[in-house]
Amino acid sequence: MKIKNGFTLVELMTTLVVSTTLISIAAPNFSSLYQHYRADSAIRVIQQTLQMARNTAISYGVRVTTCPLVDNRCNDNWSLGLTVFTDSGERYIVDGTDLIIYQTSPFKDEDTVIYNRAAIRFQPDGLASGTNGTLKYCPTTPDSQYSRAVIINQAGRVRFSTKEGISCRK
Repeated sequence: MKIKNGFTLVELMTTLVVSTTLISIAAPNFSSLYQHYRADSAIRVIQQTLQMARNTAISYGVRVTTCPLVDNRCNDNWSLGLTVFTDSGERYIVDGTDLIIYQTSPFKDEDTVIYNRAAIRFQPDGLASGTNGTLKYCPTTPDSQYSRAVIINQAGRVRFSTKEGISCRK
């Protein structure tokens, strides 16, 4: 008599039912985990970009602006990503001898990124006077429990917010 290897239909159906049940329980947790890591990663990119902009302003003794750009002008749609550029001519416009130093990728379409100013500007001494505020990143919904923020103070210091319940509603 020959022995045949394989699964019976009952074994296969039982395996499918068990694996489908486990996946349906785990999938929502993976979604939350993904939102958490996405927000954490994005706010770190924002914080590091702002620190690099401030360091550039101090190192080269020039005014450096960070904002989302559309047609070489600052825009208030922060979801487009951040552009860091020297801003020696007209403010908030890449013109003349201005140089684009760094650009981040756009953030995910369903995420909300807001700031209470048109741009973040660092003076040659590193001060951010006149552009201090809180830049917020909210994954998926404006009231996500995984929302994160960075705070830019008048002295140009960029730090993570420790506030709970950050909202991206205007």
